[in-house]
Amino acid sequence: MKTFDALYAELSEKAATRPEGSGTVAQLDAGVHAIGKKIVEEAAEVWMAAEFQSKDDFALEASQLIYHLQVMMLAKGVEPEEIWRHL
Repeated sequence: MKTFDALYAELSEKAATRPEGSGTVAQLDAGVHAIGKKIVEEAAEVWMAAEFQSKDDFALEASQLIYHLQVMMLAKGVEPEEIWRHL
């Protein structure tokens, strides 16, 4: 099981090493606008899963939202600590 910080470290490594075929690298290369569109899409799917689907479906959609948020964090150069100080 991954933690938020472990996922961020994994994605940071992919951003640095840029492995061929990486979806994370493709998202980063697509830019902030494309990443933002994915965040909006995933947020809507989280909401719909919460309203109409199972707890497991909700958890899956929430995990995808967290992933795309972290990709945006990498694109913008924001570390988790910068988020935590606002909580």
